[in-house]
Amino acid sequence: MADRRVVLSAPRTASPDALRQAFAQIRQRLAVPVEFPAEVLAEAERAAAAGPQGPPPQDATEVPFVTIDPPGSLDLDQAMHLERSSGGGYRVRYAIADVPAFVVPEGAIDAEARRRGETVYLPDGSEPLHPRRLSEGAASLLPGQVRPAFVWDLRLDADGRLTAAAVTRAMVRSVARLDYVGVQADLDAGRAPELIRLLAEVGERRIAQEAARGGASLPKPEQEVVSTADGYELRFRPPVPIEDWNAQISLLTGMAAADLMLAGGVGILRTMPAPDSGSVDRFRRQAGALGVPWPQDQPYGQFLRDLNRDDPHHLALMHAATALFRGAGYTPFDGAPPQQREHAALAAPYAHVTAPLRRLVDRFGLALCAALSADLDVPDWVRAALPSLPDIMKVSGRLTGAVERACTDAVEAAVLAPLVGHVWEATVVETRGDKGCTVQVADPAVLAECAQPARPGARVRVRLAGTDVAAQRSVFELVAGGDDAG
Repeated sequence: MADRRVVLSAPRTASPDALRQAFAQIRQRLAVPVEFPAEVLAEAERAAAAGPQGPPPQDATEVPFVTIDPPGSLDLDQAMHLERSSGGGYRVRYAIADVPAFVVPEGAIDAEARRRGETVYLPDGSEPLHPRRLSEGAASLLPGQVRPAFVWDLRLDADGRLTAAAVTRAMVRSVARLDYVGVQADLDAGRAPELIRLLAEVGERRIAQEAARGGASLPKPEQEVVSTADGYELRFRPPVPIEDWNAQISLLTGMAAADLMLAGGVGILRTMPAPDSGSVDRFRRQAGALGVPWPQDQPYGQFLRDLNRDDPHHLALMHAATALFRGAGYTPFDGAPPQQREHAALAAPYAHVTAPLRRLVDRFGLALCAALSADLDVPDWVRAALPSLPDIMKVSGRLTGAVERACTDAVEAAVLAPLVGHVWEATVVETRGDKGCTVQVADPAVLAECAQPARPGARVRVRLAGTDVAAQRSVFELVAGGDDAG
């Protein structure tokens, strides 16, 4: 559930100008919002200069919150503090940037944010949901700065089960901006502070709780572009443990938010239906065809957790499993609870409330939860917006997905350009019927389409026939000698 961002430095073997031009073309072709209207920038300047409207009465600046994000991030939505509580349990305080303190309902910033929906990330920079004066400045939980926040106070028992939750608005101060790689290195070296050691404990217990509920996560490796001493490479990177543990705190907060909404009779849930029996049966047949044992009584979520990224047959199944994770959307309600309440991958109700600087719907969910937690009326501006949010987020979600794929394709073409004619061993991860197949090359880490058919799980040989950075395209073809082509 964590955000995927492509890391890029232009490869020496491709023209930086060609990549910059490709990214500009992608922005134009996909109509990515770029410049903010003058009235939006002016309103952001006024809001930043004036400070948060109606500063929250509570002061939590004594709590030593920290943020954990990718290196260089400035749009810091979340800060956390963990401590042990009596009885062997845990207290998690999770501060989320108070964007409503800077955004006037129905004002210029609000209207523009509804047009954008979410921040769009590209390899050469982002196109933010809000003006950077707010998202990377006055509203961001930057270290050493006093900021308004929604502070979630989450109490867990020794097994990581949520026993109590509340959210209030308060002023907070982050004491450190940490990054995943540095935190993981400290943990591995045994020099991590108590807060980070507790994050590991809580994260593992929450993962165990997810498994016990029947939740499912897909261990498919993520594709990224990284800089090396010799140039630039495409890699498939599994998340380091700290990313999973950090994500569990966000998921915990989202589930607490959903519980508040359902109890209060108003809200907007992030929902996903459970896969239908036909999809599960088809996936079970695929596992059998690939020779991967799946006990009849084992839930599909546990089966997915046990898959091995290094086994080509398992890798093919990971790609096939995406068919089980479809239909996610937003479900608003005001009055009777919705028929579809759960997010099937989590096996629990869930709401998006932890990324308001980067995702529109979270601003409304946070204001709503703060009112419900304090037993106050939900603001009219929140209630009025709920019905329109699903369509806004659906459109922006499609855009971010299309941009990510197009940019990754462009970077692949740039990195691969000097290797035209080269032959690699590859694994067939998907059949495309009469359109051929999809293969995964391990090094460089490329997902490629071939026009020729081959069976999923097959080990084949592929040749790079050509690349076109401007068209974001790399052309591969199967060559004779694979063990299972045709």
